[in-house]
Amino acid sequence: MSLPAPAGLILAAGAGTRFGPDPKLLAELDGRPLLEHVVAAVCAVEQLDPVVAVLGAQAERLRQRVAFGRARTVVCSHWSRGLSASLRCGIEALPGAARVVVVLGDSPTLTPELLRRFLDAPGGTRAAYAGVPGHPVVLGGEQLSHLRELGGDVGARRLLAGAATIECGDLASGRDVDRPGDLLALREQRQVP
Repeated sequence: MSLPAPAGLILAAGAGTRFGPDPKLLAELDGRPLLEHVVAAVCAVEQLDPVVAVLGAQAERLRQRVAFGRARTVVCSHWSRGLSASLRCGIEALPGAARVVVVLGDSPTLTPELLRRFLDAPGGTRAAYAGVPGHPVVLGGEQLSHLRELGGDVGARRLLAGAATIECGDLASGRDVDRPGDLLALREQRQVP
């Protein structure tokens, strides 16, 4: 029996304070904002439908500068309460979704090829990079029913304890951009022939 097609959820509501005073998701990599790389990768996978991007701290600036394609944007008014609030907001914007593939907006190395590995994955599955758990994650009925229990800046980590993993280290590093040094390292990697 095949699983229903999953929805796509991009979490991009945080202020990115570890990055410094400038909006992290608008920092450029290869001439485009970081967030736009993620949105383009998710939107390129037609089976992820619908796609929602959750904005918060920099919502209007992001809407002005990022091409969201077929992704619908929603604003989480409680974004400052942490990742769990943004996650709940995004799930509420996807009523009826039986499975949701969740990605982070500060992961510009994410590719459509990597995302396709999760199209048939059951809820409770997550990416691993050289064995280290990361994103994307797949939330199914069981995880979605427990979202109200989450609080703070931990996302669905607790709901994914012991989750099955899909190794993705052959396609990406799994690193996100938290600090300016992370972005600098990505830029340098892309310049190596």
